[in-house]
This record gives sequence, structure tokens and C-alpha cells, in this order.
Amino acid sequence: MHDRPRVPTLSLTRIALSCGRSVDLADLRLTPTYGDMPHGYPCRPANDLRIRALLRTAARMSPAVPVHLIPPPREYPDQYAGAFGPVEILPRVACVGRFSSTPLTPANDPLTYRSGLTVLWFQPTTRLPAPYDPDPPLRDVDWPTLARDYELGDASYGP
Repeated sequence: MHDRPRVPTLSLTRIALSCGRSVDLADLRLTPTYGDMPHGYPCRPANDLRIRALLRTAARMSPAVPVHLIPPPREYPDQYAGAFGPVEILPRVACVGRFSSTPLTPANDPLTYRSGLTVLWFQPTTRLPAPYDPDPPLRDVDWPTLARDYELGDASYGP
């Protein structure tokens, strides 16, 4: 890393969105979906609690930009339902990524402004998203509607 905050650093990967915009993955946190699950079984109430906790983590990552949840696929294996309802399985890896791109507002100087969005999604592996991955959930993020411009050097965006 360098100590010049206005000079962009290399991103983990660049993703081409369906809308035509390229976004840089600046920060990625991977956690096992059920890594800290207390005794019990995966069910809708437990999964919803986990998602809410991850959304809070995502919001703390960079308070200057919004957080978006890509709804996870939920599987219902043919197993006995417990006291909290049927077994419900989410993909095994929870991902919280901080993305940035050129400013949304044309009046904002691209040398001092970026647009940003923190995204929570789930996937079956720890694989880093590929630039032209055909998997649509990340590629279909509606960046112009969800992202927000921020000024480079704004401490609330993150490190």
C-alpha cells in the first residue's frame, strides 16, 4: 500500500455489469454462512438472523455508501422439519464486497469522486468473482439506482 490517499490502488477484480458499467472490487470479506451457528439447524428464522447480521457488518464497512443484498437462493432438502420450520439451506459462503466505479453524477470530477456500493451475496465457493462471469446476480446489480457518489479521501468510505 502507499500513503497517497488520492491515488487509486489496484482492485481485487473488475466486473462488467449488465448495464455496461465496470466496477472495481475494492474489499471482499468471505465468511462461512453457518460458521458461527449455535446449536440447531439451518431454517428460515436462523437464516434471516444471519442475513441481518451480515447486513449490519456491510453497513459498518463503508457508511458513506448504501448496502445492497442480492437475495440468496434457498434450498429445502427433503428432511424432517423441526420446531422452527423446514430445513432451509443457503449457499455455504457469505460475501460482503465493497465496489467502486466512476462517479454517477457527470458534474463530479472523476479524479476526486467515485461511486460506491457495498453488496452482500452468497455463493457456493470461495472463488473471486470473474470480470465477465456469466453468473448474473452480481452482474445484474442496478448500479445507477443503488450506488452513491462519494469523495475520495472520505474516511467514512473505508480504508
